[in-house]
Amino acid sequence: MSTPSKLALVTGASRGLGLAIAEALSERGFHLILSARDQGTLDRVVARLPNSTSVACDIRDPESVARLAAVVRKSKRLDVLINNAGIAGPVQPVESLDYEIWREVVETNLHGTFLVTQALLPLLGEGSVIVNNVSVAARTAFPGMSAYNSSKRGLLAFTETLREELRPRGIRVVALLPGATDTGIWKQFWPDAPRERMMSPKTIAEVVVGAVTLPASTNVDELVVTPSAGSL
Repeated sequence: MSTPSKLALVTGASRGLGLAIAEALSERGFHLILSARDQGTLDRVVARLPNSTSVACDIRDPESVARLAAVVRKSKRLDVLINNAGIAGPVQPVESLDYEIWREVVETNLHGTFLVTQALLPLLGEGSVIVNNVSVAARTAFPGMSAYNSSKRGLLAFTETLREELRPRGIRVVALLPGATDTGIWKQFWPDAPRERMMSPKTIAEVVVGAVTLPASTNVDELVVTPSAGSL
């Protein structure tokens, strides 16, 4: 069903899963505000997606997030917030992990999601939906990825807390926990990963869009999507 009057914001929308979600929402008739750090890449995405606009934003920076929120406020409401922006960092054991890498990962994946969510909460009303891209790393420890695992486990706790806080307001909060998906993030920690055995971003995007377009009375707390058994 087309929903032309609904507005969605997608962070990390210039590539990978964020881009796939933006495309899927566009196909369903959503108006879009797309965010990522690189304005040039965003402009190319907006040029081919109808009813979309873009705002470059570094979600780790409160001032940058405030500028993003100011653009969204012009629409006076927000129906869907997709907190997708995130990074992985290189594979390194704790004993040799550089603090700056640790900080960048945690600030992006956890602090950034908090900043965006807090800034946009005043625009979310009954029937709106927040989807946080959490990852199966929130529940499975991967050696050499302490920053990523920690940020995602913290993000899951944040998502669960937010859900309980917003439930009385009729705002749904969904944790997306995808397994191995064929996106550029693998270049950061496993360049030779078997991409052909992973799920496609489009597959995950369709699951996400299906969830956010369910009736408001439908209770969906988590979307756990993993490759078929034995594929990875």
